[in-house]
Amino acid sequence: MHQNKHQNNYKQHVPVLMTQVLQCLDPKEGDSYLDLTAGYGGHAEAVLAITKNFKDSVLVDRDNHAIEVLEEKFADTSVGLKWQDFLTASQELVATGQQFDLILADLGVSSPHLNEANRGFSIKESSELDMRMDQRQALSAHTIVNTYSEAELASILKTYGEEPKAKQIAREIVAARPVDTTDQLAAIAVAAWPGHSRVHPATRTFQALRISVNDELGLLEKALPLWEQLLAPGGRIAIISFHSLEDRITKRFLKEVAGDRYDAELRLLTKSPLTAAENELVLNPRARSAKLRAAVKIKNRKGSHAYPGQK
Repeated sequence: MHQNKHQNNYKQHVPVLMTQVLQCLDPKEGDSYLDLTAGYGGHAEAVLAITKNFKDSVLVDRDNHAIEVLEEKFADTSVGLKWQDFLTASQELVATGQQFDLILADLGVSSPHLNEANRGFSIKESSELDMRMDQRQALSAHTIVNTYSEAELASILKTYGEEPKAKQIAREIVAARPVDTTDQLAAIAVAAWPGHSRVHPATRTFQALRISVNDELGLLEKALPLWEQLLAPGGRIAIISFHSLEDRITKRFLKEVAGDRYDAELRLLTKSPLTAAENELVLNPRARSAKLRAAVKIKNRKGSHAYPGQK
């Protein structure tokens, strides 16, 4: 029964921008592959089917349900699995001097997280406030909502959710404590936005809390320089983000280390982010907000930087 639940969940998860990922990574047989957010293995399965190099490849995820599915899916292979957040995994891999030909980071929350009511990510389902991607972690959305000050809550909603009514919603959360369930929290956001239409008014509040609980932006800022180190000369990296805050951090980092400078470490493969085609959006509406940026590591310079045009 336990296994079937996970099997059903990962079948629901459709990996986004698959065509674009394969175009940017351009996997070849023998390439080593690092998937920093392997989830339910959709991208990994497609890449490894081409590279056939399991022994030099590593799949990372901070969610134990995802790791269980990956163990089942790749049971007959020698692929490495790490049950860690991508920053911790990256730090360990850098410390051991490993490098990879292909690196992928899909920063989105997987559909099973959103669909499993008991994980507390869903606006539509009533459950305890949780939102932890790693169930071993102490900090949950319930802790933040019920113990942080009004000012701290407002700051989280404004910074991570870009919520225009952050102060009002924070004030109402504090007044309504204890707030124990997702539907209680959603109702507070709904009350702040009467007559809402297309986007559910709690979307920004839930996003902000999820980012804060899991320190998503902090991990990304610290991990990006490590990913550059983990990339082998000539190797390719692709990063998929789902909201403007992640994309801004990724764009800024790539701009710093890539470009037309003589000492650039990376060369951009995407001048502007790649997005989903209309046919993908029909099958997978979640892909609407996905943005893919990619770069290639300039081959071995070893300190003797060649200026553009020089050989």
